Amino acid sequence: MAGAVGDQDQAEGVTSEAGSSMNRVDARSGELHALVALAVAGDRPALERLLDAVHQMVHRYCRARLHRLAGADQATEDVAQEVCIAVLTALPRYRDVGKPFEAFVYRIAANKIADAQRVGARSAVPSDDLPEVIDLSLGPEGSAIRSDEARLARDLLDTLPDHLREIVTLRVAVGLSAEETGRALGMTPGAVRVAQHRAMLKLRQTAERRERGAG
Repeated sequence: MAGAVGDQDQAEGVTSEAGSSMNRVDARSGELHALVALAVAGDRPALERLLDAVHQMVHRYCRARLHRLAGADQATEDVAQEVCIAVLTALPRYRDVGKPFEAFVYRIAANKIADAQRVGARSAVPSDDLPEVIDLSLGPEGSAIRSDEARLARDLLDTLPDHLREIVTLRVAVGLSAEETGRALGMTPGAVRVAQHRAMLKLRQTAERRERGAG
């Protein structure tokens, strides 16, 4: 009986935590939509705050998607700025049709990233640069191991279908919650979690096949 009560308390705690997370996401989204409405109406301070929020939203996303390009840091900043300019240009024509503004922003970002990747592919040069900051306190061997692990993770991520790779990028590399990822991609949080589980299973299976092949 005590165990059942404990399980119930734990379940209620998880439900409460999920509800709290949803409330925070809804509050942030509501604030974003309020800024959009003010910016469209010509409120300059609201526009500046909106563009700052957009830049924060897309910078880590761009970094995660453009890590293979030579000069990835500069490419990330350039694309993030291009997204902000595109959002600014599109705002006078933006209409709230019930879809999250985040989805509008990430759709622009995905298009800009695709453009940058096409340009980068045409002018690609070999590069061993990695976006992560390597902890030199690990020593040469530890740093090499971490670099290899990061490269392996990226190679595995590239084996996923586009929609699963997008979810893993937003959840793991960018650090969005399931609720935030759902708003960005037009999915429910539950669908995000299911797709993420499927993506991680595929990654694990791919890694195991490669390990068996190497052995």
